[in-house]
Amino acid sequence: MSQVNPVRRATSWVRDRAAVLTKFGVVGALGVVINLGVFDLLRAGPLAVDVTVAGRVDRVVTAKVIATLVSVAFAWVAHRGWTFKNRRRHHPTKELMLFGTVNAVALILEAGTVALTHHGLGWTSWLADNLSTLVGIGLGTIARYVGFTKYVFAPDPAAAVAVDVAEQSPCAP
Repeated sequence: MSQVNPVRRATSWVRDRAAVLTKFGVVGALGVVINLGVFDLLRAGPLAVDVTVAGRVDRVVTAKVIATLVSVAFAWVAHRGWTFKNRRRHHPTKELMLFGTVNAVALILEAGTVALTHHGLGWTSWLADNLSTLVGIGLGTIARYVGFTKYVFAPDPAAAVAVDVAEQSPCAP
């Protein structure tokens, strides 16, 4: 019995999912631009350190949450209409609830990273906030991909069984 080479297995996994991974990456890249853009606009404007909206508390985490919610709204439309358009199997309301739950986990990872570095470690510069935002986005992206492919836009199990049966059929090409 031979073992499958891990590199070959990883290559096969990526090849089998190349189209979805590419679309997921494009939507993700645009989402990062939106996320960072909104975050920086809020930090430079209404949620800046020297602005006294809602007291004198530094509102970096508030800006992070708002920026993430804006990018999530974009991602919902893009993933539903493009990335996973052929994999919808839930009623739109249930799908939106699952999408929201997965994104809530990702938001906790993203905002938690910013809160930890900004408030916990005292790294309060613009660069530190943006770098921790990028790390949080990376962690959130992993959580989103797993959540979307396993729960939100998972392939129809009946279709997967039909493909397996067809592949195992002696008449299959």
